[in-house]
Amino acid sequence: MNSKKALIGIGLVCCLLLSSCSGTNSADLVSANQTETETKIFDQGKPLIAAFTDSRAANMKGVAENDALRLLVDDQSGSVAVIHKTSGEIWYSNPSDRDTDPLAAGVNKSELSAQLKLQYYNSFGQVNAVNSYTDAVMHKQVNFEPIENGVRINYQFGTSAKSAEDMPQKISKTRYEGLLAKLDKTNQRALMLVYTEESDNGVYVRNDGALKGLQLERALKAFEEAGYTEEELAIDIEENNLDQTKPEPRLFLATIEYTLDGDSLVARVPADRIEYPAKYPLGTLSLLSYFGAGSSQEEGSLFVPDGSGALIHFNNGKTQYPAYQQPVYGTDKTMDRTEDALSTEAIRLPVFGILRENSAFLGIIEEGAPAATVNADISGKVNSYNYVYPSFTVLNKRDLTLDANGQQRSIPSFQERPMATDFTIRYAFLGGNQASYSGMAAYYQQYLDQNNGLPQKEQSEQNSDNIPFYLQLIGSISKQKHFAGIPYQALEPLTTFEQAKDIITELQEREIRDIKLRYAGWFNEGLNHKVPDKISVDQAIGGKAGMKSFALFAKEQNISLFPDVAVLMANSDSSFNKAKEASRTLKGDPATLYPLDVAMGRRDSSRLPSSIISPKTANAYMDDLLKEFQKYDTGGISLRDLADVLNSDFRKNKLIDRIESEQLSIQSLEKVKESGIDVLAEGGNAYTLPYLTDIMNAPMTSSKFKIEDEEIPFYQMVVRGYIDYTGDPYNLSTYTDVKPYILKSLEYGANVYFEWIHEPNYKVKDSEDSHLYAVNYKLWIDEASDIYREVNAILKNVKNESITHHEKLADGVFRTEYENGLFIIVNYNRSAVTFDGRTIEAESYVTGGADL
Repeated sequence: MNSKKALIGIGLVCCLLLSSCSGTNSADLVSANQTETETKIFDQGKPLIAAFTDSRAANMKGVAENDALRLLVDDQSGSVAVIHKTSGEIWYSNPSDRDTDPLAAGVNKSELSAQLKLQYYNSFGQVNAVNSYTDAVMHKQVNFEPIENGVRINYQFGTSAKSAEDMPQKISKTRYEGLLAKLDKTNQRALMLVYTEESDNGVYVRNDGALKGLQLERALKAFEEAGYTEEELAIDIEENNLDQTKPEPRLFLATIEYTLDGDSLVARVPADRIEYPAKYPLGTLSLLSYFGAGSSQEEGSLFVPDGSGALIHFNNGKTQYPAYQQPVYGTDKTMDRTEDALSTEAIRLPVFGILRENSAFLGIIEEGAPAATVNADISGKVNSYNYVYPSFTVLNKRDLTLDANGQQRSIPSFQERPMATDFTIRYAFLGGNQASYSGMAAYYQQYLDQNNGLPQKEQSEQNSDNIPFYLQLIGSISKQKHFAGIPYQALEPLTTFEQAKDIITELQEREIRDIKLRYAGWFNEGLNHKVPDKISVDQAIGGKAGMKSFALFAKEQNISLFPDVAVLMANSDSSFNKAKEASRTLKGDPATLYPLDVAMGRRDSSRLPSSIISPKTANAYMDDLLKEFQKYDTGGISLRDLADVLNSDFRKNKLIDRIESEQLSIQSLEKVKESGIDVLAEGGNAYTLPYLTDIMNAPMTSSKFKIEDEEIPFYQMVVRGYIDYTGDPYNLSTYTDVKPYILKSLEYGANVYFEWIHEPNYKVKDSEDSHLYAVNYKLWIDEASDIYREVNAILKNVKNESITHHEKLADGVFRTEYENGLFIIVNYNRSAVTFDGRTIEAESYVTGGADL
């Protein structure tokens, strides 16, 4: 057996296909070190010396303490406990009563005692898992190192114990009988139970169906008693022409570092201490799955960052529904092959948490967020606990389908190196009045503010100032036309620059003056424009001169103008080199995305797909774009997708994973910021917030998964006062009545938004933008004025004010309080309700707490 294990660095390339790894020693481990070392024999290290003990956490050793917290560790199981001094609450990494859980069994029970779970793939691409309890602690393969303000816990998963593959799949009759002659009757019987004679071939064949549990142990012992060696195994493999290789032990190494930092526990899994066999690629890593888990006897809620935010109440009985599971920052479009139009909200903020009466924690994913998924589930399924935790993708995988001699075969394909990041979670503990989702949001807002994660907060202005009215105008779209019966694509002007001036003037005549205008479809051939490597303003709507004139008009009228640009999707191959500039999938082909047929609820294969631009190429486009953009002196820019989508590029030898893609997006936003112009964007992922002044299509709801119980404005409570925002345009939203839209705007502190064109609606018929079915401004301008007037009358009093508190008072009744003391109670019900002696009429609201 080869006694060397190559430790391959995170920056090195592991096998793209498992089948291509056949020449690699199966003992090779992938890690962040780039040296060779001897096969590791796990060092149990020195006993952990307690700095203190605490009767509230029996059998645990204190390793760190500060003014807010105490950290203790069980040096037998690896579990930790944090005592929050203010509230007296003890937060355990694993449920303290897990041994008596009446529901959990088998692997589900053992995972309750684990701090780490690693999911890896075998040679067929099938998922297997090891956890730190069953595969490390139970084998006494865990050790502890004191570090500053905490402790480092090292795990080795798996052992070098023998398996069925240490026995030949076939053995000649002569050699088999020779083995039997060396054994007593007990060991002879053990072999006879697991080998069956094929008399026609003169061999005995291994019966894998019998190799289970105790019978496997007895068979292995029989071979050992007979003195069967690895050299003899090699003889049998060669003699019988077996497709069998001696397996190396599946050993995995990983470390968790726990440190106290102020009011937080920071749990970190360093990338350079993760090692796994090259033949068993590591797919995902789950960290502290049961930290703070609530029992079936407790009251509380799980907080998940789904869209605007949602709560899952402990023990809600929804055991028939799937667990909550969503990727942070949405799906990677180079991996996503969704074929239907099912719409869900994305996670914009990398947070999660648990709420109890008078105590709570907020989990903040500090490192590895683009590779993270937030998971949550309730008691009554596999165990008796309610829990929420992050998992992290280490290597992405897809299956390649090959056609060989008319037979299709799937082969797994992996990204060529692990994610270039550590995995770090900050657990911030809250007590008393702060132990609420409002307290969590306030904490996260302060955390972002202190770590330059938000733009500088605007000073509150006079109450006479109005909130912004958001408007998107569509300049032109591409539409198929005909000449002499021959079809061709041409621009269909929907709102010229002169017509845009007319719409603005009409709004001003209705006393709507604080307008933030996003102008889309203005350059490079319409709404779905060509790549922005240069700017050519569309002549159909006024050309370069028209754009300059309109920008000057906007400035004179104090209109905030944001010409819209998409940099992550190429809707045309014109001036775009797909072979060089498109992201690659794991299959190696250029990544594309088909439009969806909303009526049919699936992808529309009759239309050409768009190409997903490599993050590196998109970064270069921003350089080109900004050079020319300054000519128009618009004062602002709208980024359609840069703050909304995060994609990889799996190009061979030039991998850009989601971690690196995030950094490239930040670099682009830095360039825009340095240019001195304001940035309006869609979505508003957390890493983009420091660079934004405005967010459109901000999440105004959760995905309403069946397991969820309440949706909350967590996102709004974090960003309000720092960034202006609005949800979907009212005239293209799912609202069928204006009253709920107004109430939602008041409850969530959101501004009013419409999307319009100047031309009649029929102009978009039979185009690829037929979803713009209700956008002619004349049909909406009067209602828009009424909506804005009503919402502005209230929200202008809290312009630039943060939301300090939000709560559900009753079904359909919610109270929102702002930092200047004003509160708004909204009633979505179709009947009046009374609260604290005040009656709120059906589908109406009341205000108080400040002078209006």
